[in-house]
Amino acid sequence: MDIKLHIQPSHIHNMEGQSTSTSSIGSAVAFILVSWILIHRWNQRAKKGPKTWPVLGAAIEHLMNYDRMHDWLVKYLSETKTITVTMPFMRYTYITDPVNVEYVLKTNFTNYPKGDAYHSYMEVLLGDGIFNSDGEMWRRQRKTASFEFASKNLRDFSAVVFREYAVKLASILCQASEKNQELDMQELFMRMTLDSICKVGFGVEIGTLSPRLPDNRFAKAFDMANIIVTLRFIDPFWRIKRFLHIGSEALLKQSINLIDEFTYGVIRKRKGEIERTHGSGKMKHDLLSRFIELSKDPESNLTDKSLRDIVLNFVIAGRDTTAATISWFTYMVMTHPRVADKLFSELKSFEEERAREEQVTLVPYNPDDTESFNERITQFAELLNYDSLGRLSYLHASISETLRLYPAVPQDPKGILKDDVLPDGTQVKAGGMVTYVPYSMGRMAYLWGPDASAFKPERWFHDGNFQNAGPRICLGKDSAFLQMKMTLAVLCRFFEFSLVPGHPVTYRMMAILSMAHGLKLTATRRRL
Repeated sequence: MDIKLHIQPSHIHNMEGQSTSTSSIGSAVAFILVSWILIHRWNQRAKKGPKTWPVLGAAIEHLMNYDRMHDWLVKYLSETKTITVTMPFMRYTYITDPVNVEYVLKTNFTNYPKGDAYHSYMEVLLGDGIFNSDGEMWRRQRKTASFEFASKNLRDFSAVVFREYAVKLASILCQASEKNQELDMQELFMRMTLDSICKVGFGVEIGTLSPRLPDNRFAKAFDMANIIVTLRFIDPFWRIKRFLHIGSEALLKQSINLIDEFTYGVIRKRKGEIERTHGSGKMKHDLLSRFIELSKDPESNLTDKSLRDIVLNFVIAGRDTTAATISWFTYMVMTHPRVADKLFSELKSFEEERAREEQVTLVPYNPDDTESFNERITQFAELLNYDSLGRLSYLHASISETLRLYPAVPQDPKGILKDDVLPDGTQVKAGGMVTYVPYSMGRMAYLWGPDASAFKPERWFHDGNFQNAGPRICLGKDSAFLQMKMTLAVLCRFFEFSLVPGHPVTYRMMAILSMAHGLKLTATRRRL
């Protein structure tokens, strides 16, 4: 059966009219959109900082430069000391002017807490710990931690632990140097600092720094979680992915489960040990034990979840920051032979002076003889303590210079409670974020002179004396410097390092400035 379709001419006329009308409307809308975009971009022709697009803000450029964000910011902040980056759901203001930084961190401190946005990004990992809390909760934790860090018992205990692990690391390097074996130095440093913070912070020995270099699920999960929560700052869809349990948020959930399994296990173990030794007078000096004792006071409001948050905050402070800094230090020293030679000279003179003071005879060693070499390393390490390390001014200056160019925390964002005007006239709006950028500040010529990008430890001396850049604001700074000096004194005295040819050295986007591909090198034993 044939079916014929009959269309009247009038219908054809109407359809053609509708099509023409629809096409005209579409063209008009497209013209308006293009005009809007062009006008939007034209109005920004004199703007300093990243240009934006309607609705999307600077998200496109931000995402394109995510892997090199710190240097992307340096480019803009070297042209102007303050820039604003608008994103779809957040407005970031980046600052490097010391006057603005002091205003945010000190003068009007109460208006710039971590804030709800930052807390929501980091809460899954850091909970309500000291690095992710504000107000009374922050003050209470800081006061307690400040008291503990000032404890001579903790300082002396830390020195013993740091010395032990510095010698363990040197032993691994000694073995590798025999075979000219390639090493990932950043991984070794991460293992060393993880073992150290677990022993100093929580009183447990986990043994990741051993010749066999055993796999550690906690460390891998912690690194992965750190990467993903940092990505949340520019990923507008992370809440949707979390709700649907897909992509990076699904991987984050798996990582947090492993982290919690380890952390709550440490807490249970330490609580059990405290109960068994109660009344024996055998109080341990690790930080977790002190917080567990404090949790027995009902007014402390410290639960196992609180202790978990405290543990993980100290891990990121005691492991990641220290390991990242000494990784960058090692890289800078191996690429600046003049600095390496000056460090070696300072350490040799120090060794001889300390041996005279302690009335000990230094063990003669042959770099080709592993036994005597290791014996001399151990003897040298015994000469290192909190007070004697203070004499190593060039080592201290070299660490400070490393931190200037490669700060452990390259960006530090703060929330904005109320609309405000920064000292340079920049207006900031409530609900946005202000971020001061140590990575950029260390590279600003107006702060450090025309050689700001050069690695030059001598800039920290004035009339032959070491000068500090400002007041101490980090609670764990002394502890971190103690471990860094202890470790680097041993390594720079007894080893030389060479970068594996072709190995790329660049940072990875995390809360902490670590190396994206590790630090592949070979170690050679130094001669007398």
